[in-house]
Amino acid sequence: MIKPIELVIFDCDGVLVDSERIAARVQVALGAELGWPLTEAEVIDRFIGRSSVSIREQITDRLGPEAAAHWWDRFEELHREAVDSGLSPVDGLPQALDAIALPTCVASSGSHEKMRHTLGRTGLYARFEGRIHSATEVSRGKPAPDLFLYAARRMGVDPAACAVVEDSRPGVQAARAAGMRAFGYAGGLTPAERLEGPGTVVFDDMRQLPGLLTDH
Repeated sequence: MIKPIELVIFDCDGVLVDSERIAARVQVALGAELGWPLTEAEVIDRFIGRSSVSIREQITDRLGPEAAAHWWDRFEELHREAVDSGLSPVDGLPQALDAIALPTCVASSGSHEKMRHTLGRTGLYARFEGRIHSATEVSRGKPAPDLFLYAARRMGVDPAACAVVEDSRPGVQAARAAGMRAFGYAGGLTPAERLEGPGTVVFDDMRQLPGLLTDH
């Protein structure tokens, strides 16, 4: 028998805040500037949904540690500037949160500092304060299940009673690996077909989420 959902775990970038477009744009620009030309599709495939450790490892393998360190410093600087100049919640997200009666938390590949900034800029931080979990707290980032299992443990909920809202392929893979129901948001950068899989509901309008959680 399938357990009723007791906890909704939200990814942050691309699910709560519309920041993945900013990140992809900055990564493409840095790649062109620093010697690793990347298309937006390649950035989505390689970087979106992954931890900073994973991304830096890829850049180091390609360009060496010194260039990777410079790349990451520049990325954080440019990303912060872009967020400050215009970041909004994902379309329909505030309405969805208002309609969800279940307990919620955040589990993101981003650092706590980054989430304080992005969630703070969009007025969402207070909604999740004290229930925010980062991949920096576990040994393996997505697509490994570690972060979601950690969030469930901290929240005191059986993984089988958790639903995860994700917008990236590594994210839905991590949710499935954790034995959780995955809800893949395809209204952002990742195409719907890259989110599909067993135990996964794919949707493209955040306003649909409360009804989907009730139905599953």
